[in-house]
Amino acid sequence: MLISTYGSRGSVEPMAGLAVRLRELGAEARVCAPPDEEFAERLAEAGVPLVPTGAPVRPLVTTVVPGSAAGLAERAAALMAAQFDTVAAAAEGCDALVATGPLPVTAGARSVAEKLGVRYVHASHQPVSLPSPYRRPPGRRGRPLPPGVTDNKALWDEDARIANTMFGELLNSRRASAGLPPVDNVRDYAFTDHPWLAADPVLAPWQPTELGVVQTGAWVLPDERPLPAELVEFLDAGTPPVYVGFGSVPLGAPKDVARAAVEAIRALGRRTVLSRGWAGLALIDDQDDCFVVGEVNHQALFRRAAAVVHHGGAGTTTTAARAGAPQVVVPQGADQPYFADRVADLGIGTAHPGPTPTAESLSTALRTALSPATRTRATTVAGTLHTDGTTTAAKLLLATTGR
Repeated sequence: MLISTYGSRGSVEPMAGLAVRLRELGAEARVCAPPDEEFAERLAEAGVPLVPTGAPVRPLVTTVVPGSAAGLAERAAALMAAQFDTVAAAAEGCDALVATGPLPVTAGARSVAEKLGVRYVHASHQPVSLPSPYRRPPGRRGRPLPPGVTDNKALWDEDARIANTMFGELLNSRRASAGLPPVDNVRDYAFTDHPWLAADPVLAPWQPTELGVVQTGAWVLPDERPLPAELVEFLDAGTPPVYVGFGSVPLGAPKDVARAAVEAIRALGRRTVLSRGWAGLALIDDQDDCFVVGEVNHQALFRRAAAVVHHGGAGTTTTAARAGAPQVVVPQGADQPYFADRVADLGIGTAHPGPTPTAESLSTALRTALSPATRTRATTVAGTLHTDGTTTAAKLLLATTGR
């Protein structure tokens, strides 16, 4: 089994989780992913072979202006070329190819699978990008949806046209070189009629549509790494702290965000664990009520947190929910507003109003998250979440490839 992805940690780690479970069930599985050192180390720890694909993603994410379409065509061409070249070579002799990521990746991956005659599965870790009459499309860089249109089906039809404009010529040129016929709907070709939704049905329920979505549950890579000794010492020295981290999301003013978070948490008499992340968050002073961490086991850390303040990525939201930790979601874009709303709707935390927190706004949100009622609700919901998403997906994949 070959698994192809291109993106940040939230795209790579779930695919590694699927690969681990496939290998446990006796299949060979490897992952095509960006060559960032942190991804290589994480996959090596999990015992999953990595095929480096494309350019490192961290420098790209941290230098591109959020929402900007500058250089998009060049990046799309490079991503698609990697699928037709590196991924195609790695897929030789495979029984199936599972792909996630932006359209140049998934449309290219399906073309590779078509050329090789192997099973192809499109996976999404959130429901927002899958066409549904119940919500608007998320929008594409530099290509705003028409203002004033409220019919979701019309907007999804427009999204498909936008995708064709952005990537159709690029894809069909590559397909022609590979001896494949052109496609007239890049998005639907990449997604297939039966995409897999690798998200928890409690956190991200899918309402049935004409699209035959298969919801497997979230793909989680089990993490058995011990927490660093200094962090454990900090945790043991006082009451549970509030965790603050924005994962792979860059922030426009990380110093201001760190200060707002620490001041808000201190105002409530709490301690702070601050995660550097790709935004480079740092301590604001030398007081002993704050501790900064780099790469750590979030599954273990969140179980010891009073609350988790984060951006609302699918992976972080799922990890916090599974740990029973109340959440404050400060969404920055993409699928994050969706998960912020789901956290609030489920009563397991609160959605921060907007992407730029202040000490006052975070204090208000944290009061709700730190209430006994929210903690009780978070604990209850944690017990309802599915824990076998990778098992469900792996067994489905093995069954459909005749294994």
